[in-house]
Amino acid sequence: MDELTGKALILGMSAIGAGLAMIAGIGPGVGQGFAAGKATEAVGNNREHGGKPATLVMLLGAAVAETSGIFSLVVAIVMLFANPLVTREGAFIVLGASALGAGLAMIAGMGPAIGQGYAAGKAAEAVGKRPKLQSSVVRTMLLGQAVAQTTGIYALIIALILLFVNVWA
Repeated sequence: MDELTGKALILGMSAIGAGLAMIAGIGPGVGQGFAAGKATEAVGNNREHGGKPATLVMLLGAAVAETSGIFSLVVAIVMLFANPLVTREGAFIVLGASALGAGLAMIAGMGPAIGQGYAAGKAAEAVGKRPKLQSSVVRTMLLGQAVAQTTGIYALIIALILLFVNVWA
């Protein structure tokens, strides 16, 4: 077995961190599934007038709920293919831990995605019941989703800081 080099340690921890980051994909899955379920329910309850508006609201809301998963994907790809930590000399344990920390930080993306999907589902449900209020409902949904996204953005910032601005190395 080859010696454990600093580069190998960082790459190994980066691979684990990338896998951990993708756990955040659970959030969009749950959120989008909820939104789809509520849109389906809305269409079933108001087939005559609610189908198209509820589906449109669901798709729009689900797209926003996917952002946390996209953030996690970006961090995972950076760690796997363009990890800036690999080229640094010195404190390999700190650099490897930074890679793991970046992946763990992205797990925070689950919360916003679930919340955004919940908002999308409730919006689809509301539009299914009252299609004429689609504009107001969508506006309110997007505002709520924007606020819910802040935690995912914080996680992305921390992960990028861990990867690109590690002062210990």
